[in-house]
Amino acid sequence: MQCSTCFLPFTTRTGVTRRVNREVPAEGGLHGRRWTTVGLALGHLHRRLARHPSATPAKHNGATVCDLTRARHRYEQLIAAYSRTPHLGAFEQWALEAARERQALLPRVAALLGGLPALTVQIVHGDLAAPNLLLRQTQVAAFIDFQPPVPRHLFWEIARIGCDLRTVVRGPEWLDGLVRLTAAYRQEHPAARAEDLIHTVTVGCLYTLAGVPVTHTLEKHDRHLASARAVHRYPAQGHRVRLSVCHR
Repeated sequence: MQCSTCFLPFTTRTGVTRRVNREVPAEGGLHGRRWTTVGLALGHLHRRLARHPSATPAKHNGATVCDLTRARHRYEQLIAAYSRTPHLGAFEQWALEAARERQALLPRVAALLGGLPALTVQIVHGDLAAPNLLLRQTQVAAFIDFQPPVPRHLFWEIARIGCDLRTVVRGPEWLDGLVRLTAAYRQEHPAARAEDLIHTVTVGCLYTLAGVPVTHTLEKHDRHLASARAVHRYPAQGHRVRLSVCHR
């Protein structure tokens, strides 16, 4: 199968969508033949970016993919902010319990990080998520909205697409789909290191669990408590799915 994906960096989504016949973002998740075609396109993209003149691919200590010191501080900040409020709504109460649950997992995250091998850092897309992957039915039409060429971990781009929440919630078959994606990725990018592909799910989940999305909102509001409406992007469903994948 040949990859013929269009790469459209540093452009607005509205204009690009018109240029590729108004194709749709991959926000509906991956399924069926999409797994293979996305794997081929992503492998092709990373193979080309590995030759980018800004930096050559290098191996970095896998334990450095998450800043656990910063994560601990931000969890403590979030929990303290909610705990100081006498009357929490249903969402805020859930957010407090979810933060405590994730905070309790940090020692396990640290142990898993310590067992990781060196992982590849190279020039990548920089913001490769479902909205920036345009599809034409089961085919990849374009990657859009590239970030400036800065070396980043290769695994994270694979995990953001292959372990996207909208894909994972479809059911356990997503793991078989991820195997197809990585096989197609390796077909198009044979120089890719097996360690990066094997540890995609593990490291992607650890990276997510060590992050505290709600605190971004707190910081933007001078560390005051945010309303349930302001933190709607931190859904209970996403929390449960990430914990489930991590435990598996």
